[in-house]
Amino acid sequence: MKLSASDLAKDIGGLITLPDVYLRINRLIDDPNSSASDIAEAVSRDPSFTIRLLRVANSALYRFPSSVDTVARAVSIIGTSQIRNLALSMSVASSFSGLPNNLVSMANFWRHSLFCALIARSLARQAGRCDRDALFTAGLLHDIGELVIFNRLPKQAQESLMLVLDSQDDLPIYEAERQIIGFDHSTVGGELARQWNLPPLLEECIAHHHDIGNATRHPREVAVVHLGNILALMAEIDTLELDDVAPIDPLAWELTGLSKDCIEPTVREAQAEIIEVERLFATAS
Repeated sequence: MKLSASDLAKDIGGLITLPDVYLRINRLIDDPNSSASDIAEAVSRDPSFTIRLLRVANSALYRFPSSVDTVARAVSIIGTSQIRNLALSMSVASSFSGLPNNLVSMANFWRHSLFCALIARSLARQAGRCDRDALFTAGLLHDIGELVIFNRLPKQAQESLMLVLDSQDDLPIYEAERQIIGFDHSTVGGELARQWNLPPLLEECIAHHHDIGNATRHPREVAVVHLGNILALMAEIDTLELDDVAPIDPLAWELTGLSKDCIEPTVREAQAEIIEVERLFATAS
């Protein structure tokens, strides 16, 4: 019997569960009777996450003028919603980094994901009316469906990669996956996000970053992640030529209100930040 995207997500969901610190923070944020001090206390119960959180709070991601030396201060200045996003980002990076696959370098996978996260965050700031911290998380998690496919369908994943390499017309990986498997990594990632009850914004960005016209609830944010994905490829291979990477859906410029003028400064900013951010998230694995 042929597996569906939902089957794959359920399968991997049995192996990888979100850790207690994320689940505790999530419950508290959704509880109207909880306070920032309750959330700080929940974070403090996990010493390793506390250390990582303080490292992030004192990093170039936030550029606070003074040192953030307590969880309570981190929660108050970063905000409870972004504490949840950071907990999710670090949790998933840590969990999936231990998932075996023989097809891709995990270092390269997470480097692309972090480039996408940094660029999506920057584009969200430039576009306005977007939660830039949520889009950092969306950028980081946009390709988690690939890891599920690599782990659960390695033969079909390899066939998809070979189809891309053998194509004469720069066939994108998601099209190759659809031809070989019947669905692509964004569909699998969206299913996993649904099963994990992730916020709708994250779910839609993961599920539709290759087909932004199908985004119905958060099309602007999905467009930002779509752009982030392509500009991340540019940052990785150090090019500013759009012909060197996958095409950008013109709808992305329309939905975000951004122009191609943003490409060079955004790519260069991410390239300047990537080493420090890689070091921060390496502590999560």
